[in-house]
Formats: sequence, structure tokens, C-alpha cells
Amino acid sequence: MALVRATLRASPVAARARPPPASRSAAMEAAPRWLAGLRFDNQALRALPVETPPPGPEGAPSVPRPVPGACFSRARPTPLREPRVVALSSRALALLGLPEPDADAEAEAALFFSGNALLPGAEPAAHCYCGHQFGQFAGQLGDGAAMYLGEVCTATGERWELQLKGAGPTAFSRQADGRKVLRSSIREFLCSEAMFHLGIPTTRAGACVTSKSTVIRDVFYDGNPKYEKCTVVLRIAPTFIRFGSFEIFKPADEHTGRAGPSVERNDIRVQLLDYVISSFYPEIQATHTFDSDRVPRNAAFFREVTRRTARMVAEWQCVGFCHGVLNTDNMSIMGLTMDYGPFGFLDRYDPDHVCNASDNAGRYTYSKQPEVCKWNLQKLAEALEPELPLVLGRAIVAEEFDTEFQKHYLQKMRRKLGLVRGEQEEDSALVAKLLETMHLTGADFTNTFCLLSSFPPEPEAPGLAEFLSVLASQCASLEELRLAFRPQMDPRMCCPMCHETMKKPQPALHDADAGPVQPTALCAHRHPGQRHQGAGACRPPVSAAAPDLGGATESQQHPLGCLAARLQSPAGQGQGRRW
Repeated sequence: MALVRATLRASPVAARARPPPASRSAAMEAAPRWLAGLRFDNQALRALPVETPPPGPEGAPSVPRPVPGACFSRARPTPLREPRVVALSSRALALLGLPEPDADAEAEAALFFSGNALLPGAEPAAHCYCGHQFGQFAGQLGDGAAMYLGEVCTATGERWELQLKGAGPTAFSRQADGRKVLRSSIREFLCSEAMFHLGIPTTRAGACVTSKSTVIRDVFYDGNPKYEKCTVVLRIAPTFIRFGSFEIFKPADEHTGRAGPSVERNDIRVQLLDYVISSFYPEIQATHTFDSDRVPRNAAFFREVTRRTARMVAEWQCVGFCHGVLNTDNMSIMGLTMDYGPFGFLDRYDPDHVCNASDNAGRYTYSKQPEVCKWNLQKLAEALEPELPLVLGRAIVAEEFDTEFQKHYLQKMRRKLGLVRGEQEEDSALVAKLLETMHLTGADFTNTFCLLSSFPPEPEAPGLAEFLSVLASQCASLEELRLAFRPQMDPRMCCPMCHETMKKPQPALHDADAGPVQPTALCAHRHPGQRHQGAGACRPPVSAAAPDLGGATESQQHPLGCLAARLQSPAGQGQGRRW
């Protein structure tokens, strides 16, 4: 979160917590002023099928139900008590053509961006989608805590979809209340804007509005629930259509038995695909306008989605961002970061970091994010069939994803390391070595790169010793490393497996501290770097300690110092290499 705070301090996001003047609220509902210039043109609701809620008493639109044969269902925000603005992002709101907000504008924002009143032209609806959650098809999901308000067209010809997150129940809320609370809403608001200012493709957050309405949440999942304030975030994006939007046509899953609500409705799949390509990939649509066969157009679209997704996750890896819930229903069809739930940023560099307390199996660890995004693209390919033959979709993923990811990742890492005068074959190995060293020393991910930007470029630079000392000081202590590399499984489970593997003799390895060791003594299910020692005890890897460099200073003994010294040497500075 230090990265988020630092980013937002440099941005014009205005944080406030002033309640709107009560005397003006009633008048604004009839005649908005600051927001009066927003012109809605809700193309998605015209191009795609919309379910009209079944007749019934007030509140019927939010009754949980399957929504077959539709991409949206009409909804209505549930009013909040005394809404007030927590924060506005002037830069995000400027996308809509809105001027810098003042005190009166905040009052309007509190009223309209809480859902207590609707702007002229707004048509609230909830989007229907399915998704693979933690690798299993979950069936119908949909906007259970979010509502499409409409699409705003600007004077510059841009079109932006507005969405309220936390505005109350919809047909997709199941047993939930459709509300979000202040702590999670602030996190989403901050990270959405921080990611944008980091140059990462993302949905935007225009406003965060809280209230005196409350819901009960078990904050720490410890059986001690407490009341929290209901809060709404205004989200802005070209579209919130996602991979899961195309999974509503999925037949019964062979593992879970669940099916999408619109099975065998290929006519709607064609409608959705035509809408997405023509609206958000117009250059592809223009290229294939006169094609009688739509497969080439659909293949070009899927190829571009694959490339955008690969570039997006490469950006995440370069800043240490962990999404936390990379289900197919959280993957944007435009390659945007979306749905900020239990996200996190790396502090100590740990490729196996998990930021989601519900991810017990570690499916969405930091290091697995590229592979998971690739897996999600394969599920999208399955959802596009028969409009895109599956064999072709899989071939596109295989051809494009890894190549695009590696290209973009290495390009960004070169820039982070200041290797901007040329590309060398060993750059990839250099990045991998740096990350390995950071892992073994418990180096802070962000601080390491910040410090490297001040690296003395000359071999005899007077500040080298001080630089190495500062670099070493932000790494983990020995006690922290012992904790980080502690056993990850019950020793009683580990020992029988090691005993079985020891039945097959193998050549001995050499441990600098313990002497010859059989490789079969390495625990097959340990954390990387842990060595099995007798009755289930494990210790940190030998390589985590500072190597003996024969008289080198303490800072130079540190592995990061060794890497820095190697890069500073004449060989490391060859061909214009500079830090």
C-alpha cells in the first residue's frame, strides 16, 4: 500500500469527507447543474437483449433468479441514508467532460453517485455473466453488487460506461445484500487510480460516496461481525464486458454440472460478439467489413484480446501487483485491470505470495498470474465456439501469449533497470538473477528498484559503499528469512515421502555446511530452498546467508551487493550499459 499512497500523493485525486449541504439536496434531484452536461446514449441496451423483470411488488427486480436469453436485467439502485462524498478523482471525471468539482459539485456527486437519484438518460441494469472461479465453472454469476448506469458520450467522440458498485441488490445478488463497505471501497478507489498513474491499463474510479446506512460484516472472519458504512464507488470504463460474459452459453460442465443460463442461444453469442468488435475493436471490424466468412474477423479479435491480456499481466509483474481473484468473470474483454477485491502489492519479494485469504491452494500467487491469465484465455476460446473454431482459438493462445508476455515484460524490466541504450541477449538472465537474489535475501520489491536508480555509475564512485549499505539494509533479517522459509507442510506427512524416495540410491550432493547429502533427502514438497533434516526439521537455504568473498565489506558480502558490483565492473558496463 506504500506504493499506492506514493502514487496518489503525486496525482490530483481529491480526498474529502464533507457532507452535502442539506438545503440543496432536494433541488438537485430535479435539476442537476454540474452533471447536467452528461449526455447518455446507452448503446449496449439497444444492441443486446435485456430482461424485463417479472411483475411483482416493489423490489421484484432484485429477486434472485436465473436470467436466460439476456445480457442485462433491469435494476434500480437502493437509496442510502445521508450519502456524502469521501473522494473524487478529478482526472477520472474529466474523461466525462466534467469540470473541476467544487463544493456544490460534491453535493450533486453525493446524490447521483450514491444511486439516491438518477441522472436524465440513465438506465440502470445489471450485467449477466458466468465464470470459472478458482478453476471450476460456477454457472450464472452476474452483477450482484454493481449496476450499469449508462454510457456517456463526450464532445471529443469518446464513449464511457458508468457503473455504481455497491448500489444494492440485483437479480444476481443471490443471498447477498449488494452492498460494499467503506474500507473495501476506499481500497478500490485508490488502487484504480494508482494503477492508471502507474501506466497500467485499468478501469477508473470517479467517486467514492459513503453514508449512514450500515450492513454487518465479519471484518477479520473471526466470528465477531460489526456494523460498517455502506459505500458506493463510481467506476468508469469503455465497457465492463468480460470473459465470463461469453460463458452464459456454456452447456453443463462435466465437473460441476452447472450450465450457463443461455445454453444453445448462439444467436445471442453472435449479437454479443458483433457488438464488442464493432464498438471496441472498430479497426478490426473495418478490416473485415466485406468478409462473407466471420471467422477471420473473430480470430483477429481474439488475437488482439490475447495480446492485450499478455501485456496487462506483464505490467502487473513489473510493479509487483497481485490481483488475488483472477477468475474468468474478472477478466476484461479489453485487457483492463478490473474488479479490485483482495489485491496487494509485493513488499518482500516472494514469487509465491498470496494476497487472498480464500486462496488456500495458492492458485493465484504472484508468479502464477501469467499462466492463469493464459488459462482464462483458453476458457474464452471455448466460450467463443462455434463462432471461432476451438482449435484455432487454442492455436492463437499458444502462438501469441507467451511471446507477447515475454517481449513486454523484458522491455519494461529493462526500463526499470535503466538498460536503455541497447538490448543484449543476457538481459533476461540478468533480470532472473536479480529476482532470485531478491528472493533469497528478502529484498523489498519496490524499494530495490528505487535504490537501483541511484546506483553510482562509475567504478570508483565515492558513494558506492554507502549505496551498498543502504541496499543491504532494506533486505530481510536472518530471523525474517527463517520465518519466510519455514516448512509449508506437516513434518509427519513429509517424512514418509522422503523415506520412500531414499530407497533409490542417487549420487551425493555437497552441502557447504553439512557435508555430503543425498539428493533424496530433499523434501519433495518443501518450500523452495528448504532442506529436510532428519525428523522433519527444516532450515533456511544455505544460499540465503551472505557468501564469503574473502575480505569484502559486509555490504559487499550481501548477494545484492555482489550483483551490483558485477554490473559496475568494466565487463558489466560494456557496450553502453549503465544503471
